[in-house]
Amino acid sequence: MQIQQETLEWLLSGDPSIRWQIKRDILEQGPDEFLIERNLIPHEGWGKQLLSHQDPSGTWGGGLYSPKWISTTYTMLVLRRLGLPQDVIPAQLGCKQLLEGGFYEPDGGINFSVSYQYSETCITGMVLSILAHFHYPDSRVHRLADHLLTQQMPDGGWNCRSFKGDTHSSFHTTISALEGLLAYQITYPENQKIITSARNRAHEFLLKHKLYRSHRTGEIVDQRMTRFPFPPRWYYDVLRALDYFQAAEAEKDERFRDAIQLLIKKQNKNHIWPAYRGPSGRVYFDIEQAGKPSRFNTLRALRVLKWWNNTHNAGSSLDLDIRREDQNNSY
Repeated sequence: MQIQQETLEWLLSGDPSIRWQIKRDILEQGPDEFLIERNLIPHEGWGKQLLSHQDPSGTWGGGLYSPKWISTTYTMLVLRRLGLPQDVIPAQLGCKQLLEGGFYEPDGGINFSVSYQYSETCITGMVLSILAHFHYPDSRVHRLADHLLTQQMPDGGWNCRSFKGDTHSSFHTTISALEGLLAYQITYPENQKIITSARNRAHEFLLKHKLYRSHRTGEIVDQRMTRFPFPPRWYYDVLRALDYFQAAEAEKDERFRDAIQLLIKKQNKNHIWPAYRGPSGRVYFDIEQAGKPSRFNTLRALRVLKWWNNTHNAGSSLDLDIRREDQNNSY
């Protein structure tokens, strides 16, 4: 996969949260190089800005799950995606608030609502991804993973509305559960076997739908899945799913082809992807401006395509060129 030098220089001129991931995932530099950049996140740019909004109690926005998108949950999700180092004290305080304020003893999940008598599966997945990423030292983290395993549906995915009778898994809930379980498995590899089995069943659910199509009609389930806001919040989209699969080092499968082709078509010139407008709600600041070139989308897209072209267990018939047929679009 060839990346133009000017594109690479543009990426490396961005926030340290971009630079460290480019050096690790695209340039394949070692920890001595990329950790220098990663350790700057609490002190510069987007990471420093988000940390500056933390309340004295350790929360953000005065709440655990709301107001969207400035609450503790959603701020911590962004910090996780930026790659904030695990031992940063404000992050550990945020983890403590999420677990102390949301752990629901009756079923072992996360429940931030006083009106529900059960944990919310999507939120449990998101919080597990945060606690596992930041290596929060509490045995209840294991119970969150166990809770997700009990909530997996017969079709392989998850749905936070299963308590209301829904029988088909939700793309949104499934990707949150998968991200949580992957982060948990990376941090606690001793529980690998049962987690891998559950994740593989969920992979099959998404692949059956080619990541964004109805398995019955082949139609796109929701056009919003073909747009890639960053951060994605709780919403599912094709790039979020593909970035999960590359992080999971998933094996190549013909059923990824449609989503990969969609991703390639979304680029502008010089292998740069645009930013998309995110869901409405309060934010501390816009990480990137909708309609403008997006370093985060470009980073994510490039590492997805690198994974796709490098996966070892499929023949060249599945390889796709990063270049679009039409390269006339401008930034």
